Amino acid sequence: MRSVLREFLLKKKYLELSEEEKLCPVCGTPLKEIGEEFVRRELVFVPAKLKVYEYYSKSYECPQCRLQDIPVIKKGKDGRAHMLYGMASAGTVAWVMYQKFCNGLPYYRQEKDWKQYGVEITRATMANWVIRNSEAFFLPMYEYFHRKLLERGFAMADETPLQVLHEPERRAQTKSYMWLFRSGEDGGPPIILYKYSETRAGDNAVDFLHGFNGYLMCDGYSGYNKVPDAKRTACWAHIRRYLTDAIPKGKALDYTQPSVQGMLYINQLFHLEDVIRSKYSSFNAIKKARLEKEKPIVEGFLSWLDQQSPIRGSRMDKAVTYIRNRRSYLSTYLEDGRCSFSNNLSLSAGYFYPHLLLNIA
Repeated sequence: MRSVLREFLLKKKYLELSEEEKLCPVCGTPLKEIGEEFVRRELVFVPAKLKVYEYYSKSYECPQCRLQDIPVIKKGKDGRAHMLYGMASAGTVAWVMYQKFCNGLPYYRQEKDWKQYGVEITRATMANWVIRNSEAFFLPMYEYFHRKLLERGFAMADETPLQVLHEPERRAQTKSYMWLFRSGEDGGPPIILYKYSETRAGDNAVDFLHGFNGYLMCDGYSGYNKVPDAKRTACWAHIRRYLTDAIPKGKALDYTQPSVQGMLYINQLFHLEDVIRSKYSSFNAIKKARLEKEKPIVEGFLSWLDQQSPIRGSRMDKAVTYIRNRRSYLSTYLEDGRCSFSNNLSLSAGYFYPHLLLNIA
């Protein structure tokens, strides 16, 4: 708690004696300060306050030149607001965006909050601030990072459904998608970008990743197969999830169950990944250790996979089908130490949006 509080403005407040109490009760001599003692700590919330700044440009002229009818006038700097659209400051627009997209607070509820502060700002005004300033300031930055992402040799992707209210010519119940594209675990600075689309069509990934040439970590969605120059790597976390769901209730320790047998291989791989990544920082060393320790286990897992003939329509059948459809990608991560073992980074980066109900009106 102490380390967290240091990030805030930590202020000391002293519990002082009154002037009368600063006199010795025995002889009346003024007491001398000898030290201080910690008593308690409080976390104080300071409510937000609104201020309105009006900018005026001051003008100056040369009095000497004026006597000669030579006008020399200088004005103060142009007092344009930080934002190109509306009277809001950069901080005000940032607060509206934070409330809307991080806290999930709709504009109509923000409208009520602003009224409590004594100002009327309509939801339409806030929407205009966000849209126009995003286009003016965030879009160029987004496009820059998009170009940088395409230059990388390792990328990750994920997509998740969401609902959008009041979208033209679409019902509110219609399923839309938010796509996440991010840089891989190649040691470079992380880049995380989001893209909205009305459908889950693989062409969305093709359009966004146009020009990308490298390893692509993603889930089992076949739409990513359309990305022409990407070399897919399989997410072992998804494979583990399917096998976990296939284990019959109460049979997690029954090693006669094929699903439990498959999990033994996968659990060993996850354990080795943790050990290797904690032990080695060099990508070449990671690759070497994977080939030595993990490749035999992957080969054993594939041999086990070939022997499976589950009951059609069962959960085990679903798991085996899922894994077999991705068989050609299972060993790809062994080719380079920078390849990811799972898509968990994408999943964790996307946790904030799956349950958002967006209203674009």
